[in-house]
Amino acid sequence: MHWADPIGPSGEEAAVSATAEQGSGQGGNLSLLRNHNASLVLDLLRKAGEDGISRPEIADYTGLTPQAVSKITARLRDAGLLTEAGRHPSTGGKPRTALRLEPSAAYAVGVQLDRDEMTAVLLDLSGSRVATRAVSADLGAGPDVVTDQVADQVRALLAQSLGGRGPGGAPRARVAGFPDAGERTRARREPEGPDNRVDEGGDSEEGDEGAARVLGVGVAMPGPLDHREGVPLRVTGYPEWDGYRLRDELASRLGLPVALDKDTNAAALGILLQGESGSFAYVHLGTGIGAGLVLEGAVYRGVRTGAGEFGHQVVQLDGPSCACGKRGCLEALCLAAIARGDVADAARVLAVGVTNLAELLDIDQVLLGGRAVAAAESEFVRGVRGALRSRTRLMVAPAGGSAYRIAEGAAQLVLAPVFGRTETPAGLRMR
Repeated sequence: MHWADPIGPSGEEAAVSATAEQGSGQGGNLSLLRNHNASLVLDLLRKAGEDGISRPEIADYTGLTPQAVSKITARLRDAGLLTEAGRHPSTGGKPRTALRLEPSAAYAVGVQLDRDEMTAVLLDLSGSRVATRAVSADLGAGPDVVTDQVADQVRALLAQSLGGRGPGGAPRARVAGFPDAGERTRARREPEGPDNRVDEGGDSEEGDEGAARVLGVGVAMPGPLDHREGVPLRVTGYPEWDGYRLRDELASRLGLPVALDKDTNAAALGILLQGESGSFAYVHLGTGIGAGLVLEGAVYRGVRTGAGEFGHQVVQLDGPSCACGKRGCLEALCLAAIARGDVADAARVLAVGVTNLAELLDIDQVLLGGRAVAAAESEFVRGVRGALRSRTRLMVAPAGGSAYRIAEGAAQLVLAPVFGRTETPAGLRMR
């Protein structure tokens, strides 16, 4: 599925630079340029948060003319994507009107599909968490069974948080771009409390016209996989998933666009969109080991989405057998140490892989995450730092964030293109 222009056609031909202006007269480049300019504005609104940003500030940051900014923001306002956020003081003249995103204008679902559990979140347009669900799962139950479970959890999540059920109890959702001018939607915000869950039930007061606008579903799972085709490959221990067209199957069940990526890539994308910059690795230690790589400000997947599959590098030639069929893999050694309660040894083994990764890629820092790290965060960070101190000046830190980091990153696979971010997998599929 190609993303629709969120602000519709217009005669606006302002460019963000002289080079862009020179190319804008060639065929379809005008439409692309309008999309790019609108995405620039939307991304600034996203970064500005609830305080918002004024039109003159948008012009300063983007290089667009004040007239272009006025036209773009007017269309975004008419589409319900932004609203006023009060006034900002100015150095002269009257205070400037600040603009901010309208969070309830659109939503995205993110699903983390792990080997033994499934977590789903609903994010609004601003990236804030609206609702969550978490249930046990088993990849070994088979692709069709698990895909049905994912679809059921997505439907339940949308019903409990947005209401507005369609035929057969399925949630109503608008997926072909953004709303027409004047349309509004209502959604219950995430309540205070440890489980961050929204009460079930509740319907939109505006019927079909107010139905929630769900842009799609992002799914993150252990690799390896082909993110372009939406197909898991040789997931260790689960050969029945090899070549299963998960993206297409889930899209056909839900009637929503679906994106598929590795869990580590989704986490890295989420961290990147929260403001982390430069080159870093998110190293995940849970039921397996992997890494999400960000190089020079963009998620790096490799030619076949194989980048970051470093859990199966051999670090001990005569080591124990691994589920992948080799011996002495980093993952086998590290998980064995965790199983016997030896966090210090697990951190030492993990540091070997982190050192190899850092020396190969010359990255700035490594962020540690995953359920095993969360259970003993300070011990892992301290252990990896200590092992690396004499070999590299690499910064090691906990990834932090919530237990929903990967699921939220999966939802960003859907949201990020709205803001012009290109670190997301191509080919969101609608069936």
